[in-house]
Amino acid sequence: MATRVLARLPLRRILFESPPNRSFPYRKIRSFSRPSNHHAAIPSESPSNPHFSRQVSIAGLLLRYGFPQSQLHEFIRKNRFLMGSSPSDVEKCIGILLSFGLNQDSLFSILSSCPWTLELGFLRKWQTAFSELRLPSLSPSFVRRALEQSAKLRIDPNDLHRGVQVMKNLSLNDKAMSRVLEEVPLTLMKNPFDIGCRIDILKDFRLKNDEINRICYLFPGFLAYNVDSRLRPLFAELRDLDFTPEEVRKMLLNNPKLLLSMEAGELSRCVDLLNSLKCRVPIKKKILSNGRLMACTEVKLRVDCLCCHGLIHRDAFKVLFVEPRVIIYDLEDIEKKIDFLLHKLGLCIEHLIEFPDYLGVNLQKQIIPRFDVIEHLKSIGGLGFNVGLKHLVRLSRLKFYNLFVKPYPECEKIFGGSIREIKPQHPTGMWKLFKPQKFSDTEEDVKNMKLFMESLA
Repeated sequence: MATRVLARLPLRRILFESPPNRSFPYRKIRSFSRPSNHHAAIPSESPSNPHFSRQVSIAGLLLRYGFPQSQLHEFIRKNRFLMGSSPSDVEKCIGILLSFGLNQDSLFSILSSCPWTLELGFLRKWQTAFSELRLPSLSPSFVRRALEQSAKLRIDPNDLHRGVQVMKNLSLNDKAMSRVLEEVPLTLMKNPFDIGCRIDILKDFRLKNDEINRICYLFPGFLAYNVDSRLRPLFAELRDLDFTPEEVRKMLLNNPKLLLSMEAGELSRCVDLLNSLKCRVPIKKKILSNGRLMACTEVKLRVDCLCCHGLIHRDAFKVLFVEPRVIIYDLEDIEKKIDFLLHKLGLCIEHLIEFPDYLGVNLQKQIIPRFDVIEHLKSIGGLGFNVGLKHLVRLSRLKFYNLFVKPYPECEKIFGGSIREIKPQHPTGMWKLFKPQKFSDTEEDVKNMKLFMESLA
């Protein structure tokens, strides 16, 4: 008997010893609230109390499966239904949760957000619901989300079953449905017929069932968008801008998230920018080579990239208007240039408004060699004035060489070698092209010319 009491001593301290109040260690706190209900309090520490013995067993069980010791006392205090649960039922619940493929972190997250998963009747009801879905595989992430949201959002297993049945009636395959269940909030399952309204909008653009399944798999989040305030205005704008159904269909299949995540008015602004571009014809042809809709999405990606770094939309569109080459450059290249501007040059993102052509020059061939030369001259005190971004961007290669490199021979290696001045070669003059060909005169030709001249005399 003494051994049993000693074994329970650490768990009793975890359950019933709260940390001391370190702010006022010697002050007695007087309570002005009413006396608490002694029947709802935690049972006494007597080893003969059956509730206490059950709590100690459940606490040891939770500790064995990795529940944090620091949070165990608060967890049991808040969830009084555990006093009426047997340790064997709690262990069965944990076994069912682990059978779904959950790891230790996921198990702790589920228990913290939805403690009712330790109630055997509640968990078995969800276990039956998962088995009745008849999907080839249920990912642990979906099981975790379903159990966590069931208590917060009051989702019933019947809601989940009804939503899956509606998706099957809409010809969604198992792969697409699994993806939707993993990504979309389960509140959508309370009104599953709204899913049909969203899919009907896609069918207006001549999309087949296989293509709709692909879109739902690549971007299931659009099923949670509001139909009247988000999707219908977007597709109405696509029609007003004269985009063909084939263009929209191709874009939806290639990158549905990029198109469906656009808000009303974004496409119109991108089209206005493309129509107002003043650049060389080859650049504009390259921008529009894949169609207007693809060019609009490329503009949106660049605008979002600039806005993520701190520019407002108006300034981002202004940068693209002044420097259209940014639209045809890769996003990775633009990110590298912005990172170099912010961290190496130590400038703010607003400098792009004054010097948008910084994003149009080559980083490796122009910006970095010039920056290295300027840094070297700063280190030896060879600069007599402040060098700004305009010297790195707007000076020609020859002018930069003559101004910063030529006076310091050691900078030629940093800059990439010297520059030879090549005189322009003009094309051959027309008088040379039309000059008659010379032929050698024979003795007979000379004799004939003399006879001709004598006859004239």
